[in-house]
Amino acid sequence: MNAQRGKRGGRLERLAQRAAKPAVDPCPPGQVGGAYKPLTEAEIQRIYNTALDLLENLGMGEVPPRLQADLLAAGARDNGAGRLLFPPSLVAAAVDQAAKTFTLHGRDPARSIEVGGNRVYFGTGGAAVQTLDMESRAYRSSTLQDLHDFTRLQDVLANVSWFTRCCVATDVPDNFDLDVNTVYALLKNTSKPTATSFTLAEHVAPIVEMLDIAAGGPGEFARRPFLKAHISPVISPLRYGEDAVDVVYECIRHNIPISCITAAQAGATAPATLAGFLAQSLAETLASLVMVHAISPGFPMIFSNWPLVIDLRTGAFSGGSGETAVLNAASAQLSNWLGLPSGVACSMTDAKAIDAQYGMEKGLTSLTAALAGGNLIYESSGMTASLLGASFEAFVLDDEMHSHSYRALRGIEVSEENLGYAAICEAVLGDGHFLGGQHTYAAMERDYFYPSLADRDQPRTWAEKGAQDAWGVANIRARQILKDHHPEYLTPEQDREIRARFRIL
Repeated sequence: MNAQRGKRGGRLERLAQRAAKPAVDPCPPGQVGGAYKPLTEAEIQRIYNTALDLLENLGMGEVPPRLQADLLAAGARDNGAGRLLFPPSLVAAAVDQAAKTFTLHGRDPARSIEVGGNRVYFGTGGAAVQTLDMESRAYRSSTLQDLHDFTRLQDVLANVSWFTRCCVATDVPDNFDLDVNTVYALLKNTSKPTATSFTLAEHVAPIVEMLDIAAGGPGEFARRPFLKAHISPVISPLRYGEDAVDVVYECIRHNIPISCITAAQAGATAPATLAGFLAQSLAETLASLVMVHAISPGFPMIFSNWPLVIDLRTGAFSGGSGETAVLNAASAQLSNWLGLPSGVACSMTDAKAIDAQYGMEKGLTSLTAALAGGNLIYESSGMTASLLGASFEAFVLDDEMHSHSYRALRGIEVSEENLGYAAICEAVLGDGHFLGGQHTYAAMERDYFYPSLADRDQPRTWAEKGAQDAWGVANIRARQILKDHHPEYLTPEQDREIRARFRIL
């Protein structure tokens, strides 16, 4: 009887141990990427040389006067036909003097991340104009309330390492009010590193005043900037966009780190051939880097070369394709080869529902980009419907998917202890199995990720629990988070001061 009681107690102890959170996270953000190399060294060199040829011989068109003066002073040449040409020496100087690593600060210092090198982080991006409603499971126009809800939802998701507003509040028609209220939603609901976009350059300075209030006083934000700007200063093919260039100048003036995004589309604004696409897209992202170099050498910039693909039969954007996967992986490889902090865009499923297409496309594209070593993988959380949609359920499902990706990146640690020679001998000469052994318990805590959403039950048990699909399980989890998590990252005094100076809706 005593032996039976002891055996039962041991089983209960093991069950409790399995249910508990691991003592060591087996797959934290920031795992090392770069093992997947879709391009050979010779192919990288040919693509880079073609990009240099494009910049030296074609250069950039529609250069705003202020930028033209700065580029000429830095070593660009005017071809006399409305284009500025960038000699290879100028490009090399921009790459050489670029910020290779820098910190993306969170308002909570513990949530800051170091960008660059070979570390991989998943985060968000996007400007979804539709939200997948949790009640009706139908798409509707995104609202400011959705943005607040998305921001506080992701605040508890460990694998979303920074948060860029994922949707556009379509119920805020005024552009200044939209920019202000977008940043306010970030300040109120998360202490992670954040990012936003500015519609016009004149919106930057007043929003920095709001950021200063949250940071503790005038000038405090610039000392430790916890928000970066997403800007697309290059319009494909090979010309600058004046409004976006103006935003770049203002962000640099206020010490706002920038992600300069090139988002060409294969077969539309860039060649349909993958190699030709990569050459043009690389040239355009280098043109952004040369621009920043001419304004302020070494200013923190994410080299965000985002190859986008369209379905050449219909012209529809194709975010979940194999071509998207390999192009963004190659982009990450090229950026890392240059030693620049890389940004790519993956996990942009074309699926509208949380279904098999959704899971296949997200898993394929996000893991490929991670294996290639993309430092910041944008659009990787919450996005659906070819970036037109955002989903609460998708956020929690993607967060769990990222854990699996990080576990794959972590790889296999080969050590004397892990090889388990003694444990194998003990099992063979003893009980004949490894269940309950200390070697197994140690690995269970250290080496394995246990999902909380993915179902691993037997079919009968799954049916007895209600036969929920992933969408249903994620809906329950998202609802629970939104019910329980109401952060207040602004003090009442800060909130009053912001509301006294801005129209907070």
